[in-house]
Amino acid sequence: MTVNPISAGRVQSAIALASSKTGVDFDYLLGQAKIESGLNASARAGTSSASGLYQFVEQSWLAVVKKHGAEHGLGWAANSIGQTAGGRYTVGDSATRSAILNLRNDPTAASLMAAEHASDNKDVLEGALGRSANGTDLYMAHFLGIGGAKKFLSAMQTNPGATAASLFPQAAGANRSIFYAANGQPRTLSAIYQRFADKLGAAGDSVTETRNANLAFAAQALAMGDSTVVTGGNESAEDALAWATQALNGMGGRLNTSATAANSLLRPSPNNARLAYMMLAGMGGR
Repeated sequence: MTVNPISAGRVQSAIALASSKTGVDFDYLLGQAKIESGLNASARAGTSSASGLYQFVEQSWLAVVKKHGAEHGLGWAANSIGQTAGGRYTVGDSATRSAILNLRNDPTAASLMAAEHASDNKDVLEGALGRSANGTDLYMAHFLGIGGAKKFLSAMQTNPGATAASLFPQAAGANRSIFYAANGQPRTLSAIYQRFADKLGAAGDSVTETRNANLAFAAQALAMGDSTVVTGGNESAEDALAWATQALNGMGGRLNTSATAANSLLRPSPNNARLAYMMLAGMGGR
């Protein structure tokens, strides 16, 4: 029997739900998922333990589920995860461990944990770097882990032309296309950082198209007399749609990955959460 892949609508609905529940920006979460997996919730890496919509490796996934799982109905998973004296996360029962790791392939669980992970990383990075963390900084934290990101960003501030592979040999071995150019030349720290910034920007262009389509779906639902949308500000569905359309028209279309955009990427205003609600309603919660 052929198993149908999880639909793009369900994936985007899960991301919108995570955005509305956590306040983490929908554009950022969708852009990250596009880069990591192409919105394929079943994606698996061939060179590491990374899996799912956001390509969490096993230890990173266990860590974020331990910290935030209970907040989102995954108390059974959080309570099953322990930690050794050396800091490694473990699960005593092999079947339970497999079940927890398999949650990486569930769009809702993956999106919620990715949102919480991004928020945690923002706080840590800003404390370590003494500046606002932008979208590219956050992506580095997802890619290298928070310790690796602090090391990468600090080294880049000091010597942007340093070879990244020499500082991160394990990551370079698992991600050769990122750390090395097609001709085999190792990329510098600044070159890798800029590549990620460019990818987030390109994903932002695609996010704008998705957001337009989702608002169109919401408008269609309202035109059919469906006025039961739950919004973030207790207004009617029609008022929320009018606000969302106005907000969309004023967003300029591109995901901003600069440092000045940091505050809009994470924990945005309730209005941004309302837009996520409208997107979710427009997709019918598929």
